[in-house]
Amino acid sequence: MSIETEEAVEQDATAADWDAAVEAQGGADGDEAGDDGFQQVTARQLNDSSTPNSGDVKLDVILDIPVTIAMEIGRTQLSIRNLLQLNQGSIVELDRLAGEPMDVLVNGTLVAHGEVVVVNEKFGIRLTDVVSPADRIKNLR
Repeated sequence: MSIETEEAVEQDATAADWDAAVEAQGGADGDEAGDDGFQQVTARQLNDSSTPNSGDVKLDVILDIPVTIAMEIGRTQLSIRNLLQLNQGSIVELDRLAGEPMDVLVNGTLVAHGEVVVVNEKFGIRLTDVVSPADRIKNLR
């Protein structure tokens, strides 16, 4: 039996195992709970128009999830040799010009640009430009 034929037989067996598992959990329609107590649902069921506020996106589920916000004033690349030579008083040149807006990153994704402000003896940032949701999605790669 050739390697390609063996792979096809394995794929068919895997698909059959998957179908058997779905059937054992109450079928693919998602109306019944499986032995583990979980109910399989489809995207159509999650977006069902019979739910209250069907036009509104329900964000209550994710509103309390913490995210990390970071402000980045610039970047640079150094060789390990130069990195090890850094000490107190060393100056590292960044790739940004003075007065250029800072990047605002949420969990590492660029969401806005802004300028540094001081509020009650603490640094803050005033947003000057917010990246559109479509552009944020493009940059997730």
